[in-house]
Amino acid sequence: MVENAATTIADSHLTRAEISGLEGPGHLIGCDLDEAGLKGLDLSGWTFERCTLRRVDLSGARLERTCWQNCRGAFANFAGAHLQDAVFQSSDFNNASFRRTMLSSAGFRSCKLTGADFTDARSLGVIFVETLLVAAKLPGFSFRKATLKGLDLSSADLSACDFRDAVFEGCSLREANIEAARFEDADLRGADLGGLPVLKELAPFRGAAISTTQAALLLKELGLNVLAR
Repeated sequence: MVENAATTIADSHLTRAEISGLEGPGHLIGCDLDEAGLKGLDLSGWTFERCTLRRVDLSGARLERTCWQNCRGAFANFAGAHLQDAVFQSSDFNNASFRRTMLSSAGFRSCKLTGADFTDARSLGVIFVETLLVAAKLPGFSFRKATLKGLDLSSADLSACDFRDAVFEGCSLREANIEAARFEDADLRGADLGGLPVLKELAPFRGAAISTTQAALLLKELGLNVLAR
């Protein structure tokens, strides 16, 4: 049963009316919010732990300083939501929409964001660590001077992204769309570059560092054989 107070609520199926009736930030544990219509609600400072949010509609919601831990929210809609300083930990939001969201200083750690759409998100200071972003849409994101650890960006849309001076550690850019992206002075030695057209246009990679093994693989993709003398 939902209490009309700022309290912890566990193992409940919650409606919009029940959530909006709570006073102050709530702490939801193991709650079912699948397909809930929560558009435009002010849930700033709330904590969601082990909650299911499949196809939940949180578009335009105020979600500043929220915490999402071990949650599952395939196809969740965060479009236009305010997620400044939000923290996502060990959560699966595959195919979720983060279009036009305010993501300043938000953090995603050990998350699954396969197919997620971040188009037109305001992303100043956003952090991704040890996170799957396979086939995600991140056009125009700035990762300048960032250290990127454990990111799988395979087949992601990275068009017009700024990776200047970035350092890649245990990452994959395999078959990503890097049209108009910039990699000047980036350290790419810790990235899988398979399938990238890096040798067709070298200007965006001026000053970037790659390993001798990577160089040999890239030349092999062009049909050249690298032989030891």
